[in-house]
Amino acid sequence: MTLRLVLQLSLMLTFAMGSGQVLGQIKIKNNAMSDSLKKSDTTKKERSIASKAALRSAILPGLGQVYNKKYWKVPIVYGLIAIPVSTFQYNSSWYNKTRYAYTVRALKDTANYKNIAPELQPLSDASLRLYRNEFRKNMDFSVLGLLVMWGLNVVDATVDGHLRKFDISDELSMGIKPNFSTGASGQIGLSANFYFDKRRHTKTFVY
Repeated sequence: MTLRLVLQLSLMLTFAMGSGQVLGQIKIKNNAMSDSLKKSDTTKKERSIASKAALRSAILPGLGQVYNKKYWKVPIVYGLIAIPVSTFQYNSSWYNKTRYAYTVRALKDTANYKNIAPELQPLSDASLRLYRNEFRKNMDFSVLGLLVMWGLNVVDATVDGHLRKFDISDELSMGIKPNFSTGASGQIGLSANFYFDKRRHTKTFVY
């Protein structure tokens, strides 16, 4: 009877330990899956915010910055976009003037000579053609500049959208202090403490 009892207790103990290990493994796996799901949800939220901000800025410059609550960037966005817009208007105005002047000169339309801009009347036909082509080329560059500024506005809104959930709280910090060892070598070093999400990481640089 005693031997049978011992065997039964041994089997029960073995089963209990095995069950505990299985349950522990299941719990670890569940925790890992939970953390993975949380990270996945966070990533999806960040992507959703960034996508919405990008779409708004693509539709109307500055709207994505407003969505990201970066209101101070809106005047900067419109200031940058105003540069190619103003240069386009300037070059477009002079392109129309030089084109008209060159057309009148080429057709020998003497009745309309007086309608040529006073600044262009002393110029030769070749000069008028050259200026007309230059202003037209500058108009194309202005349009390209506008597209670039518009694209940068979308990129800025997208980046800010990704960073909206980035932790920039006081939990992220660094401290540096001298570290004097008491060993036989008498080495002197600097100890840097980094804090990320309430976890402390220490790195010592010895000289």
